[in-house]
Amino acid sequence: MDNLMEINIQYIDDKFLTDSREVSKNFEKRHDNVIRDIESIKKDVLNFEEMFFISEMPDAYGRSQKVYLMNRDGFSLLAMGFNGRNALKWKIKYISAFNAMEKAWNTPEQVMARALKMAEQSMASLKDRCRFLGGQVVEQQKVIEQLQPKASYYDLILQCKDLIATTIIAKDYGMSAIAFNKMLHEMGIQYQQSGTWVLYAKYQGQGYLKPKTHNYADAAGIQHSREHSYWTQKGRLFLYDLLKQECILPLMERKIA
Repeated sequence: MDNLMEINIQYIDDKFLTDSREVSKNFEKRHDNVIRDIESIKKDVLNFEEMFFISEMPDAYGRSQKVYLMNRDGFSLLAMGFNGRNALKWKIKYISAFNAMEKAWNTPEQVMARALKMAEQSMASLKDRCRFLGGQVVEQQKVIEQLQPKASYYDLILQCKDLIATTIIAKDYGMSAIAFNKMLHEMGIQYQQSGTWVLYAKYQGQGYLKPKTHNYADAAGIQHSREHSYWTQKGRLFLYDLLKQECILPLMERKIA
């Protein structure tokens, strides 16, 4: 018991470890010299990383200081080179402390206690997982419900490959072409030029509109031509996404909702 109280051995990541600062204090050595001795071992020991683990701890001034954690084998390897009046005494104390800790850790009571704790943690984790998955199902259902109308309207758009008049799109929204064009104008999407609706510069060149030329005869029978803009299916999808951001939905989606 005295050994356990006198020697600082920690249980970290399923390993019993002591650290280089404790070793330097008990063996009355400068810590930087202990670090040097540990690192001098590294070049000759293939499994160095299985025995020594670099870490950091604050010094007396709160500054971060490099330390090494080491298991029983690492300590034994390091302490081989320690000599002096008290060195043997401390070597025996450390070995006894490691033995006592491992023995106490492996009693049937401790093994059962750890098993129960692991079972409780597994059960808690399982409950959290079930709650998480249940929440995911609810969220996924909401997403499906939100996406279903969109998918059906997209399907409707994608079925048509032709250019489409504003009148047809306006009808999808239960509006007249005049009201629909006015709304797009007020939203900063288009403006009228020489009697034709034209997209503002930020939306031009995106393939949303294509012109069509129509020939017609006046009252005197003279032939004239006039250009009208038609929406592409890409432009129709652009309008759908933009208007949905403003909570303006086509009639099809309002019925489903």
